[in-house]
Amino acid sequence: QDVRMRAAVVIVENGRVALIERVRDGRTYFVFPGGRVETGESPQQAAVREAHEELGVSVDLGDLIFVAHRDGRERRYYLASIAGGTFGTGRGTEMMTSGTTAKGTYRPVWVDLTILTELDVRPRELSEALASWAGDGEIRWIGENK
Repeated sequence: QDVRMRAAVVIVENGRVALIERVRDGRTYFVFPGGRVETGESPQQAAVREAHEELGVSVDLGDLIFVAHRDGRERRYYLASIAGGTFGTGRGTEMMTSGTTAKGTYRPVWVDLTILTELDVRPRELSEALASWAGDGEIRWIGENK
């Protein structure tokens, strides 16, 4: 198991995408809900667990749509849909300590696909693809960024 792998969910509903708003070192940016794949866990299991910890929802996982490589780490992004729970009730450590540690704040938000590219959403390539899909509605594999 490669401990450097991370997994995240891409939840799109009603023209909006679920993101985590981060404020750190005076900068505001957005990331997709996700985190490290733990030992004995598949990337898919990690994505589902992280969605629950960070957003407070249970999800049905769909296709792998994007793989990003950065700093020797691989990040996998899976389409997902909310199956239950209440958005914004995540109880993961980072949510509970939001704003009290050097890591800054974490806030689950819904962002309109039409304004995605106006914000600092990471990874950029994925947010740009989502913004372009807002028009035709079909979300598909984007590929890998090496």
